Amino acid sequence: MVEIEVKFYLASVPLIRKAISVLPAVVNYGRVFEKNIRFETQGNRLRKEGILLRLRRDEKNLLTLKTKVKDPDPSFKMHHEFEVSVSDFDTTRIILERLGFYPAQVYQKWRETFSYQSAKLLIDTLPYGDFLEIEGDRDLIQDITKELGLDWSRRITTNYLAMFDIIKKNEGLAFHDITFENFKDVNFDTGKYVLLFERR
Repeated sequence: MVEIEVKFYLASVPLIRKAISVLPAVVNYGRVFEKNIRFETQGNRLRKEGILLRLRRDEKNLLTLKTKVKDPDPSFKMHHEFEVSVSDFDTTRIILERLGFYPAQVYQKWRETFSYQSAKLLIDTLPYGDFLEIEGDRDLIQDITKELGLDWSRRITTNYLAMFDIIKKNEGLAFHDITFENFKDVNFDTGKYVLLFERR
C-alpha cells in the first residue's frame, strides 16, 4: 500500500512522449480528463496531518486516502495509498459531506498513462503546466529516469496542490480551485517556479 513516485517538470510533452515510446514493451493506456475533489474537516485537520482524502472522476470513480509513511526516503515522494472504486460519484460526495467532511478544493488535469515493467509513467497536463510522474519501486524509478535522459537532481517530490500554493502566493491569485477555467486568462511562466518545486 506504499506508493513511491517522483515528478519532473516538462518543457516539452512531445519530447518526453517520444522518449517513452522507444522504451521496450511500453503500453499506452490513453489520455483521460480527471476531476478531483479534496475533502477536509472544518479545522483543516487532514492537510495539517499530511492526509489526503480525494474523490476522483475520470473513466471511473475512485475514492482515495493517502497518509504519511514512517521514516520516508527523502529522495522520493512516499505515502500509504488506499483506493477503492465507487459506483456513484455524487452519492459518494453526499456520504462524505454527511460524515462531516467538506469539499475544500477542486483540481483538474489531463493524464496520459503508460505502463513499463512494474512502473507507471504518467504525463499530466495541469492548468499551470506539464509534468511526468513515475511510480514504481525506487530502483526502477531511477533506472527509468536514466533511460528517459532526465536529470535525477531535477526531480520533484512535492504534490500538485503544494505546487499550486507556491504559484498562487507568488502570482497573487485569488481563486482556490485548480481548474482550466480559472487559469484561462492567467499568463505566467511555470518554469520560473520549478526550482521552488524541487526544493519542497
